[in-house]
Amino acid sequence: MTDATPSISRRAPLLLVLLTLLVAVLLLSLALGSVPIPLDEIIRILLGGQASRESWANIILRFRLPKALTAMLAGAALGIGGLQMQTLFRNPLVDPFVLGISSGASLGVALIVLAVGTPGAAMLAGASLQGDLGLVIAASLGSGLVLALVLFVARRVTSSTTLLVLGLMFGYAVSAFVSLLLYFSIAERIQAYTNWSFGSFGGVTWSQMPIFALIILVGLALAFLLSKSLNALLLGETYARSMGMNLQRVRGWIILSTALLAGTVTAFCGPIAFLGIAVPHLCRSLFNTSDHRLLIPATMLMGGMVTVLADLIAQVPGSQLVLPLNAITALIGAPVVIWIILRGRALKASFDP
Repeated sequence: MTDATPSISRRAPLLLVLLTLLVAVLLLSLALGSVPIPLDEIIRILLGGQASRESWANIILRFRLPKALTAMLAGAALGIGGLQMQTLFRNPLVDPFVLGISSGASLGVALIVLAVGTPGAAMLAGASLQGDLGLVIAASLGSGLVLALVLFVARRVTSSTTLLVLGLMFGYAVSAFVSLLLYFSIAERIQAYTNWSFGSFGGVTWSQMPIFALIILVGLALAFLLSKSLNALLLGETYARSMGMNLQRVRGWIILSTALLAGTVTAFCGPIAFLGIAVPHLCRSLFNTSDHRLLIPATMLMGGMVTVLADLIAQVPGSQLVLPLNAITALIGAPVVIWIILRGRALKASFDP
């Protein structure tokens, strides 16, 4: 494992660089769009001042700022979820999407959207707090159940490739069930679910932001608390047991954290692919470490930055065109996955004791 006990203080400047880049991308996302807004006006608006044009303040405060914050939190959540999955299974190619966890969350949302009629978080403006919580609980339960099933199978499967295939099969099985729900649903609910499945950060309103942010922050806090346990797991279960770790309890907390993170993002923003698998590897390469005490904050910052950037690209600044978000995340993440595969042995060393 590369530099198993890094000096965090020695790499602090890199974290500051990531933080600076994140702030810069956030400001860029507020400035660019179908209506460009000068940077000094944005800063004035954010500080509570009076904008030169009232419409600019309306655009920033009602639309662009909540969307940028949603993208930042979602990117951090997906990155940490992928990091925990890769460490838990000691496999560089797993993330909530690949292992079917996001599909499980999608099933939870589909049961509400198609059976009850709630048109997804992207169309929940004005919905009650109970409705938001119900959507998040359904998505988190769905993702948690699929993850628990994958974890159960993982104890009986030694090949990581077989585990990946099984995870994909779980995802396909869940997707098939969703397809059956779609087949027997009315047109309006089908359209609502289809719009949600494209992925979007623009559906989280200020009234929904507290519950969205709170659940994600709880999931991220759990990941921080699990950093030492994740380091031990990376060295193998035998080593972890020798350190007195209760493996079942640690796995349960990891499942809970990942289910909260993946389930909440999927509920409010739709299934967002590739970020969970790509972001942790970008951080490992940038910091040249596998220490989760450093990787967790780095992944949060990198995930937020990459996701806000992907959303900005999807908006096609200067035009009225809006591209599918998942198409942009795939264009960003797919080359990283190809690079992961081509690295081969060098990458495998990062997951070996």
